[in-house]
Amino acid sequence: MPEFAYRAKKGPTEVLEGTLEASSVDEAVEKLDQMGLLAVHVDEVKGNKKQTRDEGRGTRDEGAATWDDSKKNKKQTPKKEAPEANSASSGSIVLFKRVKSSEITLFGRQLASLIKSGVPILRALWIIQEQTQNPVFKKFLMRAQQEINNGRTFSSVLAEYPKYFSTLYVAMVRMGEDSGNLQEAMLRISDYRQRQEEILSRVRTAMAYPILMGITGIGTIIFMLTYVIPKLTSLFTSLGTNLPLPTRILMKISAFFQKPEFWIAAAVLIFVLISLAKLRASQMKWFWSVASLRIPIVKSFVMKSELARFARTFELLIKSGLPILRAMDVAIPVLGNEIYKKNLQKSVNDLTGGGFLGKSLKESGVFPLFMTNLISVSEESGKMDEALQEIAAFYEHETDEQIKIMTSLMEPLMILVMGAIVGFIVMAMMLPMFELNMIVK
Repeated sequence: MPEFAYRAKKGPTEVLEGTLEASSVDEAVEKLDQMGLLAVHVDEVKGNKKQTRDEGRGTRDEGAATWDDSKKNKKQTPKKEAPEANSASSGSIVLFKRVKSSEITLFGRQLASLIKSGVPILRALWIIQEQTQNPVFKKFLMRAQQEINNGRTFSSVLAEYPKYFSTLYVAMVRMGEDSGNLQEAMLRISDYRQRQEEILSRVRTAMAYPILMGITGIGTIIFMLTYVIPKLTSLFTSLGTNLPLPTRILMKISAFFQKPEFWIAAAVLIFVLISLAKLRASQMKWFWSVASLRIPIVKSFVMKSELARFARTFELLIKSGLPILRAMDVAIPVLGNEIYKKNLQKSVNDLTGGGFLGKSLKESGVFPLFMTNLISVSEESGKMDEALQEIAAFYEHETDEQIKIMTSLMEPLMILVMGAIVGFIVMAMMLPMFELNMIVK
């Protein structure tokens, strides 16, 4: 029976080499799978010669076959050249905004399904790479295959791309690798991302109509002030009578918009504000965090959405087996409000010193009693994940209701404001004509 030399992975980091007997390359790979090893490279050895088959191009030297998990078997994909992992750049590539969040979520689901079906991770990455249409993400998948083939863990490769794979994502993948249940970890993080994307999609959908109406209204007003009103100004002034107050106000506003100094000053002001926002990003973020918790309607929405996101993230990490302190460290950066981040970090310090999470959150004064009391009870009962699940579900429902309320109020409010402005302009233009008609009569 032919003998095969192999290189295979045992666990996330250990790489083994050896030989075994099998009737074919596929049987050798199957035997390695039964031994709990992940085949990376298999060569058939015959005498003193190592015979090689190139899977992608179908060329063959004398006699033996080679199996590489980063390549697709020729029998499975005839007339197609399988890309090799080492064709990717050896340096770190930069992922721009061309990779959507939904693509990352879909990638996680696809990878979980393939691994669950018994497909080795390198072959799974190759399959996903073949079907992806995004050239940037395709290049990343090629690089991932190369690095894993060289002995690196999947999580360490993902950690090089923090813009698309967050600390939470990397932590979940690392836990899946350590526990030997990567497919379950990928499914959990994909479910989590899909839930967050659905919430964000509802917010965007709710704001689309008011934003479109606002842009249209502002554009109409600027057009009337800069084009329509100046043409009527000469007509109004030729009447030789005292114009009504609304008309005089409208003419002065229109004249102000006609001055180039106004547009230059506006452009300079916008440039200065953008520059300050970039140079002092941390201060601006802190300022908005404080302001958003003081504006009545905005405060409620920010609180509910932030607490829902934190509770759901924390629950995911606790259920996956991460220690509570490490789970807090991973979950806190998910939040966007600096006030909540600061108080949660203080709670981490209290836990490190032997304190209790529920008590620490309650003493901060920024978290609602419903959340702090439920966490305190769960610490006593040892059912923290169930409490977090209930908190997340409650605040996610509240966030949805808040979005519906804000949407129902925003639309009539925008109509009212735009209608009042346009109505004032129309009234100011029509009043002189009405007065002229009265004089003529």
